Amino acid sequence: MKFKPLKDRILVKYSEEAEKSAGGIFIPDTAKEKPQKGEIVAVGPGRVTDDGKLQKVEVKVGDIVLFDKYSGSKIEMDNIEYLIIREDDILGILEK
Repeated sequence: MKFKPLKDRILVKYSEEAEKSAGGIFIPDTAKEKPQKGEIVAVGPGRVTDDGKLQKVEVKVGDIVLFDKYSGSKIEMDNIEYLIIREDDILGILEK
């Protein structure tokens, strides 16, 4: 299934969490928190400013980003969980 975000919205795929802690303890699914990190899968064209100009989004597909914990709307497509967020909800890009 394809999804194209509108305006300054961004489709993010959650990053996989580690199945066990640093101390070697396995973490059950019910105890896991949703990650605040993910990979950008699709990006909208940007938002229109008050003077009518298009302000492009600063992130691109493939970027790994950190975002606010309770931001966006969760959706599921093809049994994969995604998050739709606005560019303002992104805290930063993780660089390799």
